[in-house]
Amino acid sequence: MAYGNLAELLSFSNPVFRSYLVCNSVLVLKVMGMAPLIARHRFAKKIFISPEDTKMVQGAKVVESDPDIERCRRAHLNDIENIPLFFTAALGYLLTNPEPTLAINLMRLYTAARIAHTFVYAVVVVPQPSRVIAFGIGFGITGFMAVSTILKFFN
Repeated sequence: MAYGNLAELLSFSNPVFRSYLVCNSVLVLKVMGMAPLIARHRFAKKIFISPEDTKMVQGAKVVESDPDIERCRRAHLNDIENIPLFFTAALGYLLTNPEPTLAINLMRLYTAARIAHTFVYAVVVVPQPSRVIAFGIGFGITGFMAVSTILKFFN
C-alpha cells in the first residue's frame, strides 16, 4: 500500500484494519460487560445506589459505598478512561501504514491486557503487580502508537 492511500488503509482487504475493527468490537463488548458484572454484585448484596431501585428486590437498601461494587465500578471507570484513547491512537497508527504483523499483535496484546486488567481487578482479585502489569502493557501500547503516529506525520 502506498503512503497516503486512505482507501486502501481503511479497506477490508487490509489485515491491520480488520484487526482494528475486531479488537475495537471486543473492547466495546468488554466495556458493556461491566454493567452486568456490577449489577450481579448489586443484586447479590441487595445494595442499590438509587431508592427507586430498591423496590425491585425485597429487603434491598441504598448504600453508596460497597467494596465489591466500588471495585467493579473503578475497573469500569478505568476502561472508560483508557479504551477510547486506544481507539484513537490505534486509528492514527493504522493510518501510518504500519508493518502488519507488529500492528496486529499490538492490537491483540492491548485487547488481552485490558481483559486481564478487568479480570485481576474486578473478577478474581489478584495481588499487585498483576493489575499494574496489565495496565502498563495497554498504556505502553497506546503511547507507542501515538508517538509512532506523531513521528510519521509531523513534518
